[in-house]
Amino acid sequence: MPNNKRKNQGNKNKEVTMTPSNEKDTPIQDYEDDDIEEMQEADLKKFIRTLRSSQKQILELQKSLMDKIENLSRENEILRRNQNETKQLVQQETGIVTEVKNSIDQMKNAIESLTNKMGEAEERISDLEDREQERIQSDQRKEEEIRNLKHIVGNLQDTIKKPNIRVLGVPEGMEREKGLEGLFSEILAENFPGLEKDRDILVQEAHRTPNKHDQKRSSPRHVVIKLSTVKHKEKILKCAREKRQITLRGSPIRLTADFSSETLQARREWRDIAQVLREKNCQPRILYPAKLSFVNEGEIKTFHSKQKLKEFVATRPALQKMLKDVLHTETKKHGHQYERR
Repeated sequence: MPNNKRKNQGNKNKEVTMTPSNEKDTPIQDYEDDDIEEMQEADLKKFIRTLRSSQKQILELQKSLMDKIENLSRENEILRRNQNETKQLVQQETGIVTEVKNSIDQMKNAIESLTNKMGEAEERISDLEDREQERIQSDQRKEEEIRNLKHIVGNLQDTIKKPNIRVLGVPEGMEREKGLEGLFSEILAENFPGLEKDRDILVQEAHRTPNKHDQKRSSPRHVVIKLSTVKHKEKILKCAREKRQITLRGSPIRLTADFSSETLQARREWRDIAQVLREKNCQPRILYPAKLSFVNEGEIKTFHSKQKLKEFVATRPALQKMLKDVLHTETKKHGHQYERR
């Protein structure tokens, strides 16, 4: 029996030695309790080492799995938090988008309202501009009508005053002795003896203007003499121009034609130009009612307006140089008057 035991044990040892060299792959369950007891001590130690190694590997594997599970849990937690944050951000962005959309809608409504108001305002402005343009045109027509009426009235006054002579410089009260007609006869006798004897020269009317004496007025009122004919008036004024110095009882006086205020203003506007032409021996004269006449290059030139004079002067270099300063001054003066209007 012992021999059989040993033989069986040897066979079993052989079977054990015939197990695969890869100890890790040997399952623990393949060994029965009797087999383990019959193992040799070396094989048993080897088996224990294999078992411990397997246990260690299992623990390491378990630990690795636990670490992975823990990492996965952390990642899942981070992912969950990120999802929550993302969800919150999406909700916030959705709210912001909604607010922006509402703001845009409000802005659109406001812009549309402003556009409508601007359209209404533009229509009102257009209406006001049209009315203003109509008013300006109406004012221009009225001004033109007023100018035309003034011109007509001035022409009528000039026609009425055409036979009149205006005497300047006769002291107030001198007419008390002889009257204004007697003073005029005295002027003719003192300055034009031949005319004083002309019985055809008849005075129809004589008066001072303005009619009421102003105590604050420094110069005496003018004396207006109305003659029977324009021919006699022109004859007297011609003699006055030739004599140049007219006196009454030794005091200097002036004889001029009687004009409307509009014509007088138009004649005054020629004065500076006429003065320059007189200094250059161009023989200037202001003709009835308000025309400028002077000699240029041996010819007599007559102008009804300053614009016509400027156009003519532009073609005459010598005359342009002569009148440059005075015409420039006149242009500036009219510019300032236009700005004041």
